[in-house]
Order: sequence, then C-alpha cells, then structure tokens
Amino acid sequence: MEKRFLEEAGLTRGEADVYTSLLELGQSLAGDIAEKSGMHRRSVYDSLYRLMEKGLVSYVVIKDKKYFEAANPEKFLDIVKEKETNIRSILKELKEKYRRSGFKEEVTVFKGKDGLKTLFDDQIKTGHEILILGASTAANDMLKYYFFEYDKKRIRNKIKVKIIFSKKLRGKHEKVPLSEIRYLSDEYSSPAATNIYGNNVAIIHWSEKPLGILIKSEGIANGYKRYFDLIWKIARK
Repeated sequence: MEKRFLEEAGLTRGEADVYTSLLELGQSLAGDIAEKSGMHRRSVYDSLYRLMEKGLVSYVVIKDKKYFEAANPEKFLDIVKEKETNIRSILKELKEKYRRSGFKEEVTVFKGKDGLKTLFDDQIKTGHEILILGASTAANDMLKYYFFEYDKKRIRNKIKVKIIFSKKLRGKHEKVPLSEIRYLSDEYSSPAATNIYGNNVAIIHWSEKPLGILIKSEGIANGYKRYFDLIWKIARK
C-alpha cells in the first residue's frame, strides 16, 4: 500500500522499493539494498542516484565504501508542495489556452469510489443546477462521508438540485439541502442514475464496483434535460 502512494507521489516502482528498503535497513551498502529489495544491483544504483537527485537519499563514504541512507519521509510533503507550486505558476496560462480552444465534446469513464468522487467534484466546479434521474440510496452508503462535504460545497456555491427518486424510497433517504424531490413509480427504477448539469451528462452505475460515464456534449445534455423535464412533470411530490 505504502509503495503505491510513493509511486503516486512521483517515484518509479524501483525507486519506491529502494526507498522503503532503506527505511527498514537504515544506513546500508548497495548490495544490502539489492538483497532486501530483490532488485538487480545495477537497478538499485540507478534508483539510488535518481532518489539522491530528488533529495530522498544521501550517502557517506566509510573506508572507501558508500553507505546510503533514506531521508526523512516528511520530505515527500516538500515534493508535493513544490509540484503544486509549479502547477499553480502555469495554471492561468493553461486555463486560458483551454478557454480559447472552445468547448470539447468528450466521453470519460470513472471507475471506483475515487473515480466517482472526481466526477462529483466536477459538478461543483461547473456550478450549474444538477438534475438527477434514478437517484439511489446506494450513493450515500458508498460515499457517505464524501457527500457530507460535497453538500457543504454545493450549499456554499448555491447549487440547487432536482431529484427523481423511485417511489419505494419515499421517506428512506436523508433530507437533501437546496433540493426539489419528486417520485416515480417503482416499475421505472434502475441501478443506474443519470446526473445532468451544464453541458454534461453523467451516467452512474452504483454497484460493488461503481462506474461512471461522463459525456460532455451540449446537444446530448440538452436532449437529456428535455427528457428530465418530461419525467419531472409525470413524477409526484
């Protein structure tokens, strides 16, 4: 698990193996690190020198031998902050280029809980009213603590939501702030939910391995909005 996070912080698999091995061994020779990590000695040296460039490893020479040592893991916080600073320094320019390029139609697939969090974060960034067809209580069960923060951001940004639940869920869901809710006959219920906001349509399948498909298209979004308005008129308060 820890190695996966180190890779997400910018290390290669080999660098992560070498760094964690050094943490466990303490000050060590390259041969000891190779034995501990199960890596080839040449690969260990390559990883060590890259880690030294990143400030994550240092060495001392004792009797003509190099003993390597891992830096304090808090160094990763400095690396992450530096990356954020670098991105922020060019973010304005990148956003301007994106704006000039015009709206792009695209389809993106999001998998797992973290993927769906990214999808819902996009709703907040867009800032438009959200229309939800086929809402499921599985969403709250799966991302309970996330939706608490999500709703706080939505309220702060005054983003309203219209929701159509299945009739069987009447009284079984928590009160949703800044919302209008209506109910549809159970025969139309589905494990998939459709969220429409701005020029976006998100189709979400709430299952053990949740999946979201985000369609960015003004034409498709307008078509879904008209369909939602039709169902909204049929649904009951």
